[in-house]
Amino acid sequence: MVLLFRLNNIFSFRDEITLDLQAAKIQTEKGKALSGNLFSVAGGHAMKSVSIFGANASGKSNIIKGIHACVDMIRSSHTYNEDTVFDVAPFKFNGNDKKPSSFFIRFVIDEIEYEYSFTMTRTEILTEELFYYPNGRRALVFSRDESKGPDKKNVYEFKQVIKRPMDVASNTSRKTLFISRASQMDREIAKRIFRFFSEDVVLDYKESAMPIDSFIKTRKEQILEILNTADSDIVDIQIQGNALKTFHRGNPDIAFDFDTEESEGTKTLFQMMLSMIDIIRNGRTLLIDEIDTSLHPHLVEYIINLFNNSDHAQLIYTTHNTHLLNTDFQRRDQVYFVNKREDGCSDLYSLFDFKDFRDTFDMEKAYLQGRFDAVPYLSRPNL
Repeated sequence: MVLLFRLNNIFSFRDEITLDLQAAKIQTEKGKALSGNLFSVAGGHAMKSVSIFGANASGKSNIIKGIHACVDMIRSSHTYNEDTVFDVAPFKFNGNDKKPSSFFIRFVIDEIEYEYSFTMTRTEILTEELFYYPNGRRALVFSRDESKGPDKKNVYEFKQVIKRPMDVASNTSRKTLFISRASQMDREIAKRIFRFFSEDVVLDYKESAMPIDSFIKTRKEQILEILNTADSDIVDIQIQGNALKTFHRGNPDIAFDFDTEESEGTKTLFQMMLSMIDIIRNGRTLLIDEIDTSLHPHLVEYIINLFNNSDHAQLIYTTHNTHLLNTDFQRRDQVYFVNKREDGCSDLYSLFDFKDFRDTFDMEKAYLQGRFDAVPYLSRPNL
């Protein structure tokens, strides 16, 4: 699971921002009542869901986009050629377009905490580091600083964790992350990290789905409940031969062929829910930009509750749905805001940072009144 993302000088974010999924110490009655929204990890607690609110064009989608860029580099940089231009753009104003972008991720695999970071321009990797906590104490796995080159022995520092590390380094260009190349070259700790970002961090719910036949056998009642939440009149689902059949409330004895007789909306919802349940069952971390448009309106809160009631799955989402700003539904540390400054850069901050805000206040009303800044201010148009 993910504990923290930190981004710097990427897209609309000029300054360093931190999306922290580690729970704050909230001792209020409501905070304690929502302790089920957390799970124990790394000596503390992490949040199962985090919401990001902000006005249109404030930059909230750029947080998801920045995390996507980071994960895509880990997944794919070992395939890049010398003419590759990375899909990462720094903040464009005041000379920041000449400065590097940086990424930092703290995460947990099999109860061991890791810290991984790298800096890059649009054309090359500049630095890279990996630390872990094998015995509860921070230890270096490797570090990389291309400014100390061209000799690879000066660029890299290794501890005795990766076997034959210089073999990997000699095959790692400045277009490639060492961790990606090391995974490709069968180095165990690198493979472990690569699998985490390839399988456990889900950038699109379409990446993950359990087989339909398995789902029908084990989770049919759950999908029927979800379909009912979305105002569907489907009351039963069966596999007959090799075909998926649905049965409707109007005449539950007549079978409909799922592939040819159900609406595209129903088929999309069904596939999406297969993916969601698979993600939750396997304790993965899902990112969704504009959850309002990606999901049926009636399903948004239902899906968030699925994550909050899971063992240790995580959901990071952006939204315009102010009805989700409710302290009966989520803790203050689960709410983030993005605001566009006058100088054009975006800022990210948590509701928990507002120390004078109480759980008894109306969060939605305060947000719409501009209490947290991250709303549009519209002047009356001249018509």
